[in-house]
Amino acid sequence: MGDQFSNLSDDNQSPALLSQAIAQLESGDFQHRWDAAKQLAKMGTIAINPLIAILEDEEADPEVRWFVARTLGQFNSDAVVPALVNLLQTAKITDDASETSLLEMAATALANLGTSAVEPLGALLENEQLKPFATAALAQIRHSETITPLLSVVNDSNPKIRACAIEALGSFHDWRIPPVLVKALNDPSASVRKEAIIGLSRRGDLVAELNLVEQLQPLLWDIRPQVSQQAQIALSRLGTDQAVVALVEQILSTTTPLTVKLNGVRSLCWIETLSAIDQLQHILFTSLDQPTSNPSSFSIHQEIIQGLGRMSKPEAKILASQILVEFLQSQHPSLQIPTIKQLVALSLGQLGNITAFDPLVQLLADSETTVQFHCIAALKQLDSPLNSPSVYERLQQLAQHPNLDPCLKQGIAIALTEW
Repeated sequence: MGDQFSNLSDDNQSPALLSQAIAQLESGDFQHRWDAAKQLAKMGTIAINPLIAILEDEEADPEVRWFVARTLGQFNSDAVVPALVNLLQTAKITDDASETSLLEMAATALANLGTSAVEPLGALLENEQLKPFATAALAQIRHSETITPLLSVVNDSNPKIRACAIEALGSFHDWRIPPVLVKALNDPSASVRKEAIIGLSRRGDLVAELNLVEQLQPLLWDIRPQVSQQAQIALSRLGTDQAVVALVEQILSTTTPLTVKLNGVRSLCWIETLSAIDQLQHILFTSLDQPTSNPSSFSIHQEIIQGLGRMSKPEAKILASQILVEFLQSQHPSLQIPTIKQLVALSLGQLGNITAFDPLVQLLADSETTVQFHCIAALKQLDSPLNSPSVYERLQQLAQHPNLDPCLKQGIAIALTEW
């Protein structure tokens, strides 16, 4: 940390101002204490010793000591770390919320001091009562020096400590960590399994070496929804053909709950590879249940259509447009529902491919006014300076066609009016 006080005036360093701020901290209400703490942080090293004295006073108000710990965490001084460590070491661990909050703030303040706090925090891991606070503080520092102490608690009996350590370790690329994360996939605690999945999802470089898809696939069927969903997200991040197959298997399973299926579809949409888009098309076209008899089928179609409309890669957008146009021109049972046609129109508009012009124009003849207006909105999105003639001009030309279907003629007229 640099000298954050070098530009302050001498007035901010005055003993009188220091005494005033300390008095306000000790006797004011919460807002006054907040303001006083901010002022003390600006004063620089002159404030450190008086603040440490308050921190070490066990008779002082816990809220005042909380503010003091928070303020000390903003100073880069050799005196601060021992004071905060001493507070933790001498604390009486109770169920009192204010005391617990004070210890948590002391640990957070140590974390704010960075690598200078790693060694003393590592030593605190030997104390069973202080281990949760020390682990949380080490996890916040996010420096490679914390890897060794965090690895020492990954098998702790407390699942909160294990989860905290695994979450932090998952952010580092260190050869010691991947085997620990793989082992944690089978942890009895759902929170630990979830953090292990997140960590491994960042290691696309180890997909083949650790066979990550095969390691993560069983977690798709985890009894805890948060774990299952995280496995879906992880597989979408890895994005391999094997990951696509695993997601599709879960989506098509008759035992998979609808909410899990929908999360799986979203994850599949995020991949945006040829194999993923092919599978989305397959699911969309092969599920031919009547939407009134199978609401889940309708929900899945809805999710796929929206997902196709959110494609961002140029080649994926072209494929998605082709699929939606083909779907719109089919006799698929889902198209009986106006909402589905509205979503197709919106997605085609978002994709912005001019090849969707003719199918969208035909949809202007729909008997549902809401469908027509969604089509008009989509057609406006297709307009681009690169398209000549413009979409509006094309509609004008179509409106002059002598053999136009009356419903379509009326729909085009509405579109031109709304333009």
